[in-house]
Amino acid sequence: MSVQTIGIVGLGMLGRGIATCLLSHGFRVIAYTLEPATRADARAHIASAIEDLVRRGGFPESLISEWKDRYVEAAGLAEMAPCDFVIESIFEDLDAKQRLFDDVEEIVGPNVPIASNTSALPISLLQAGRKRPERFVGVHWAEPCHLTNFLEVVRGEQTDDATTEAAMDLGRRAGKDPALVRKDVEGFIVNRIGYAMYREAFWLLENGVADVETIDRSFRNAFSVWANVAGPFRWMDLTGLPAYLAVMKRLWPQLSQATEPPTLMKELVESGAKGVSNGRGFFDYTPEEAAHWERKLIENVWASREAARKAEPS
Repeated sequence: MSVQTIGIVGLGMLGRGIATCLLSHGFRVIAYTLEPATRADARAHIASAIEDLVRRGGFPESLISEWKDRYVEAAGLAEMAPCDFVIESIFEDLDAKQRLFDDVEEIVGPNVPIASNTSALPISLLQAGRKRPERFVGVHWAEPCHLTNFLEVVRGEQTDDATTEAAMDLGRRAGKDPALVRKDVEGFIVNRIGYAMYREAFWLLENGVADVETIDRSFRNAFSVWANVAGPFRWMDLTGLPAYLAVMKRLWPQLSQATEPPTLMKELVESGAKGVSNGRGFFDYTPEEAAHWERKLIENVWASREAARKAEPS
């Protein structure tokens, strides 16, 4: 299946990042979103991110101007008709996604893969009631999409091989190192690992083991030693399996088994805290501090790209 024109529905933080990634790798993108202001923000983000790729990532200078010829801001979903592949990237609401899929199925060709950029919703659930459920697949991206190697491709119970391979191939052509999630479990791979970590971090905080800053600092100092070059299984190989088994026997029964969100998290969200976007979270941020931490994240991704490149077997 030859994919060259990609439809993107939704141009929020992830949607505009996906568009940037695809445009920087030569794809034609037809993008649709409801809000005119979102379209303008997305175009500004794409322009800035592509300049960054040219300046620091070795992309050709011509990309700064020519991506605009491959980017279509659609006035309606009907303009998705020529697409070879469609990616939905709207908010995480099952009903809204299902309504959107109803419309997209009527517009694009019968063999065109339709992907949901969801971080947790089961793809099998999104396939329910579809005319051609075998062409639905999950594609879980991560910000900043134009820099990260991350992409999870998630097979639903009815996703066929052709759709799966089309999504994997799209990821590789877009500069990703796609991970195939063979079984459609909620949260997929990375979020299941991540949320287990968040749960344990809250246990440490709520039980007075350490404060927020100390937990963050300890985690950062330990995991930064290896997380850019190895995953958990490789790390256990590198540091000796017998010790891990011994600790697992003692420690696993002691780990948090909480099934409800932490009280502190609920109180923060109910009070209006959103994190750096409004300066209130586990830490407080001035606008300058928020910008500093956002820049720091981008710089870390650039460093991670370089570390990953150096870690590749020669």
